[in-house]
Amino acid sequence: MRSRMIVILALLVVIAACGDTDDTAADDGYIATTLPAAPLESEARGAGGTDNPNDAPYDLVFFENYGVNPRIDTIDDALSTFAVDVDTGSYTIARRWIEDGNLPDADSVRVEEYVNYFDTGVDAPTEGTFTIWVDGGPTPFTENDRYQMVRIALQGMIVPDDDRPPANLVFVIDVSGSMDREDRLGTVKESLALLIGSLRSDDRVGIVTYGDRGTVVLEPTVVAEPGAILSAIDRLAPEGATNAEEGLVLGYEMAADAFDPEAINRVILASDGVANIGATGPDSILAAVRDEAERGIQLVTVGFGMGNYNDVLMEQLADDGDGFYAYVDDLEEAERLFVHGLTGTLFTIAKDTKVQVSFDPETVERWRLVGFENRAIADDSFRDDTVDAGEVGAGHHVTALYEIRMAEGVAEDAYLGTVSLRWLDPSDGEPTEISRDFTAADLAPAFEDAPLHFQLASVVATFAEVLRDSYWAQHLTIPDLVPHARRIAELLPGDGDVGELAELVVLASDLSG
Repeated sequence: MRSRMIVILALLVVIAACGDTDDTAADDGYIATTLPAAPLESEARGAGGTDNPNDAPYDLVFFENYGVNPRIDTIDDALSTFAVDVDTGSYTIARRWIEDGNLPDADSVRVEEYVNYFDTGVDAPTEGTFTIWVDGGPTPFTENDRYQMVRIALQGMIVPDDDRPPANLVFVIDVSGSMDREDRLGTVKESLALLIGSLRSDDRVGIVTYGDRGTVVLEPTVVAEPGAILSAIDRLAPEGATNAEEGLVLGYEMAADAFDPEAINRVILASDGVANIGATGPDSILAAVRDEAERGIQLVTVGFGMGNYNDVLMEQLADDGDGFYAYVDDLEEAERLFVHGLTGTLFTIAKDTKVQVSFDPETVERWRLVGFENRAIADDSFRDDTVDAGEVGAGHHVTALYEIRMAEGVAEDAYLGTVSLRWLDPSDGEPTEISRDFTAADLAPAFEDAPLHFQLASVVATFAEVLRDSYWAQHLTIPDLVPHARRIAELLPGDGDVGELAELVVLASDLSG
């Protein structure tokens, strides 16, 4: 298992996403226009104090329940539209909880972020920005055997590090007193040292910290002088209260002063998210981030530590800042983010990226998008390029899973639908749209006959569904997943992430009693 070196994030109280249900007599037992969210256990944690309320494993952690997508009759709505999401924070948070001996808070689970963590097995395009891949088949995880699962995998192009533009980076680092907890600031410093070691000599780094006040620690400095940057990081020490707003404002001001339209311009926030002086509400902070994103300065939020942690704000900041959100639970994850995945962390290949799937009502009777509950976009906004959507970095991938029920007697090569992908070029804002049809021939006849990475995605998504108490997984338990996770790990022995997943499923099975 992993070493336990951790660090940062926390900030607002959240409200469950609930909706009305509409029970309909059907052979799968339940259809709804909106499924209700589970009660928000985290709402009880908003008060101060140091004791963990209701025997919770950590104090003052905040997550938001976005509900669970319903099954939709295709005759009523044949279109599914959503913004892409390359975040992985929800999965690494779960890993932290499980390795600490706790099942994750159900409200912390965002299915797509679990699935995003794992390789798709799809080759990057040799031409163009994206590859669209579709496969699928029946799975052992649906209660009704008439349902199959379709995997849509989007793989972004790979950009060699030498080919990316130079980077202007501003680190905004929380050094408030809470960062002394679990040596969070120590892990932040080690993580940023990994990042500095991976940058090119023509990149530039500036540092802003915030405790009682926002402070400029290092003006933008070329990485050809790494000693000055590393020395500034090494001198950081926890102190005082938390003025997150002032720190972000100073960070964006520095990034704006150093802005180069030919370079990558990013703010990287490392924080435990506790704002207790200055503007502490999320709305004013998020509004400022949105304005700066419009100017081309993107935000990456990186979270560390657990207890006194706000997942909701960190995810929203990244969304509104046209960046992405990751959670670092140990230095191996920091290395994955800042060393092996550096170019993807820094270089955006597609902005405001949206997916629309059109199902054929003649062949697909019903469908459900698994996850992406807080990424939904109105169908008629798919080609509205003023609508904010998701950003994708070089080499990043996105996976969407759909449960579908095909009509009786569908031919083996029958047309099932079309996947359309639309994004804006980060350099000039010009839109591009590509699409791919898929048919029944893209689906395997049995689960074990389907591509291994489809099987993997199915197991990961089902693991997340069980952990979040999804209505659609109420017939399953975590022990049901153990043999599948172990078998796939044995068949993909070179993928350490898959081996670790199998270990986590076994641990979670034991914790589930």
